[in-house]
Amino acid sequence: DTVRFVDKENCEIIITGRTKHFLSLVGEHLSVDNMNKAIQLVGEDLNVSIPEFTVAGVPHGNFFAHHWYVACNDAVDAEQLRKAIDEKLKELNDDYAVERNSALKEVFLDVLTEQQFLDFMAAKGKIGGQHKFPRVLKGQMLEDWQRFLKGTLIK
Repeated sequence: DTVRFVDKENCEIIITGRTKHFLSLVGEHLSVDNMNKAIQLVGEDLNVSIPEFTVAGVPHGNFFAHHWYVACNDAVDAEQLRKAIDEKLKELNDDYAVERNSALKEVFLDVLTEQQFLDFMAAKGKIGGQHKFPRVLKGQMLEDWQRFLKGTLIK
């Protein structure tokens, strides 16, 4: 687990997530907390509902990129959404802002339907309240997700 100190004198902490929900390819230290907040604020700014999302770190030339997969059943411009999420993350996370000008060269984003996220979880046998879609995809789960989406991406 990861924690944030709220009050050092009274030794108060908040559990902010799990290390597997962090994305730090090049030192951007992007937490699920940052991701959730950015998605919430961007959804409010653009007046769209974003019920699901996930992100993966991917190689991009000699550098790296983040690839976002965002569920949005409302009409939304993918490029506007991509830029808005990127800008919001820069505001929320100084390390992310620094790395976006350095080794984290690009942000990709695909808009999907919520049903695609649900169908993937069903295909993995993980439906129900106990099973949440991972916010950060890595390894085999990322490979499975990419195979699942082949031919079904909304452009």
